[in-house]
Amino acid sequence: MIFYFSGTGNSKWIAEQVATHQHERLISIADELSSGDNLLEYTLGETEAVGFVFPIYSWAPPAIVMEFIKKAHFANAQGHYFFYVCSCGDEVGLTQDIMNKIVRRKEWEWQAGFSVIMPNNYVCLPGFDTDPKEVEEKKLKEAVVEVKRINERISERAAPLFECKKGSWAFLKSRIIWPFFNKYQVTAKPFFATDDCISCGLCEKHCPVHNVKVDIKPTWGEHCTSCLACYHICPRHAVHYGKATLKKHQYFHSEFK
Repeated sequence: MIFYFSGTGNSKWIAEQVATHQHERLISIADELSSGDNLLEYTLGETEAVGFVFPIYSWAPPAIVMEFIKKAHFANAQGHYFFYVCSCGDEVGLTQDIMNKIVRRKEWEWQAGFSVIMPNNYVCLPGFDTDPKEVEEKKLKEAVVEVKRINERISERAAPLFECKKGSWAFLKSRIIWPFFNKYQVTAKPFFATDDCISCGLCEKHCPVHNVKVDIKPTWGEHCTSCLACYHICPRHAVHYGKATLKKHQYFHSEFK
């Protein structure tokens, strides 16, 4: 089983590569949580591995991924290979520590964890923007090689193996900035659409948690994950996050546009 969460397609692309290579089922975390169940139960095949693929938000896993892991229960977890792969623009901070802590009372533990550098997509704060085109293309090209290498390590059931790019000032980023990000930035309130909106509905279609509805112009609900799919998929650059994105750029993985 490969569980994934993705906004602009980076993690979905990785998840598809892993699921195909490992011959595992691909399952959307957002879709599983939409059932509303407090406990999500799964039964594993004899040789089945379990992988979680997700982006890094402010140097930590997204809240929706944490929620899913808390609710997920594997009746026959013992003896199975559990791993995660996170996509990031540059580094992941203390993600490994956070992931270890969240499964401390679960029926499984992580055997491996990896990070893959992918194009940046966070644009909602000053100083943050997408990568220049040449950097974006370089990251995507190198990611193909890296994911192939990760797949080989997963196939070998290499353990314990943790290859996550922690980066500098990890404690500050993951323990101080991340909580503030979750409290103040994970909200749909600043989103709006300009008169350039053509009511195409792509923002509604690509919102992984179905938080966007289009009736002439899009409106946003209260279940935003800050994935920014609605902003990046807009063909007219009509969706914005307050004034922060008015002069920013867009990125969406080409396979999912």
